Amino acid sequence: MTSNQPPLWRRAVAELLGTSLLVMIVVGSGIAAQQLSPNDVGLQLLQNSTATVLGLTVLILMFGPVSGAHFNPVVSLVDWILGRRSGSGLTLPEFGTYVVAQTLGAISGSVLANAMFEVGTSISFKDRATGGHLLGEVVATAGLILLIFTLAATKRGVLAAPAVGAYIGAAYWFTSSTSFANPAVTVGRIFSDTFAGIAPASVPGFVVAQLIGAAAGLGLLLLLFPSAARTADDVVLPHEAEKTSP
Repeated sequence: MTSNQPPLWRRAVAELLGTSLLVMIVVGSGIAAQQLSPNDVGLQLLQNSTATVLGLTVLILMFGPVSGAHFNPVVSLVDWILGRRSGSGLTLPEFGTYVVAQTLGAISGSVLANAMFEVGTSISFKDRATGGHLLGEVVATAGLILLIFTLAATKRGVLAAPAVGAYIGAAYWFTSSTSFANPAVTVGRIFSDTFAGIAPASVPGFVVAQLIGAAAGLGLLLLLFPSAARTADDVVLPHEAEKTSP
């Protein structure tokens, strides 16, 4: 990571808060949708996906200037891998810190969403690990990685917030898994036995599928944009320390 980045502790706080709020949005809107439309799963998904699109867009704008708004271990992983090629991006200690912050944030977001709706925190029994769901996670994650790093490589990172929000919103509907595409969010959603939850037994398969998708997305990125490694510091949004007056 280049020296003009904010200190790691500040970036870690941003990643923790951002991922917590992201899961709070996903789980909270899922609970609300389940309560408002108990007999219409399609409408529940529409309500859940709409809240997620809007919330994710705002969170990227809010925290992106501090940490890059990764909110996702596979985004941080690809950032670290690309950085090894160019001397940019996250270092290994920074990558580890990001993943810990993201995972803790995801769990806290689920717990807080449960508390707001007074449903109680409990382990989900929603089994999702079918072959179709796992393929959906590969596709969703590959597309997400390709989108994020293509925007950075082509100097269009300013579009990351609406573009990533739009992609996740679309992937809710065109993938069978409803596009978790995020190991931290997947772990966080264990702790809510609601519309948005996932059973612990389904999580390892989802995470493996997400890693495979990230590898596929990275391969496509390097095929299409061989110079992408040089822009690792600009993912998801460029993040530099604020300048002070002399």
